Amino acid sequence: MVSKKQNNKRRKFNKKWVIISLIALILLASTGFWYRKELSVFGFNAVLKKEVKTTLDKSYKPVGIENKIPILGVSEPFSLLLLGIDQRKEEPSRSDSIIYSVIRPKDGKILLLSIPRDSYTNIIGRDVTSKINSAYAYGGAKMSIDTVENLLKNKVNYYAVVNFNGLKDIVDAIGGVKLPITEEFLNNEGLRVEANKPIYYGPDALSYVRYRGDSDYKRTERQRIFISSLMDKVLEFKNISKIPELIDLAGSNFTTNMDSEFILNLAENVYLKDSPPTFENYMLQGNGKMRGTTWYYDIDPEDLEYVQDLISSWLSNSNKELLHPKNID
Repeated sequence: MVSKKQNNKRRKFNKKWVIISLIALILLASTGFWYRKELSVFGFNAVLKKEVKTTLDKSYKPVGIENKIPILGVSEPFSLLLLGIDQRKEEPSRSDSIIYSVIRPKDGKILLLSIPRDSYTNIIGRDVTSKINSAYAYGGAKMSIDTVENLLKNKVNYYAVVNFNGLKDIVDAIGGVKLPITEEFLNNEGLRVEANKPIYYGPDALSYVRYRGDSDYKRTERQRIFISSLMDKVLEFKNISKIPELIDLAGSNFTTNMDSEFILNLAENVYLKDSPPTFENYMLQGNGKMRGTTWYYDIDPEDLEYVQDLISSWLSNSNKELLHPKNID
């Protein structure tokens, strides 16, 4: 038989371990709070990374310039040419959105430079001068890269092509995005988009990006705002587990010459920072001009030179002070 004294000891022992267990749970919970990013990355690498890598490998599409691209670590600045298209089935498509971006992983800074799609420039590989968005229609990503490099006098390290038609499901999957729509408007198909909604879902977000009812400057500004809002939402803690679904949704709507390991390492580097990346924006300045029956955008030569210096500053690893985009009146 167990004595009363032994029962008391057992109760004290059990009580002690209950208290220790509660303290341990509290510590684990607080650790999960303070280090939830590290824990989520650990979980992602352990459970989801292989699946995401397999899907990303399907989007990998080299364009023949890879031997020119230096092997970049996730800390070095690099350039990424973003091309937004509206391709349907296998028909040729012009690049509806052209954004030369510079990513500085160490600083957590991203420069988004919009190139108006109607910009009048030399199309490298065709030996003609025309709208810059025609380069993608005739020579895909490779001709677009060559043409942009010739215009900006700076290298394109990587490219990514996104079909706008794949945006709707992605926006819906992350629970919508915040967009500064202050006035109601009709999209290109005549459908109404309401103003001042707290969250905008796929169809409205796509209308926001595609809308052509005002200036090219406003349109490219909307595209940059959307990219920033989308990245902020994807990087929210609750959406990390959805990354395989998002990659899968992108599917054939996304191609790039960044290999999967580089993308995953870059994403981890960005996510683990104390704050999300900051964006700085600019658009090449110029004026519209008719040539025959066609409207073109003539880039201002002085502004082009300014942008070339701006990009060089952002791509540099030197200790010189970083140039920042000037305000556009």
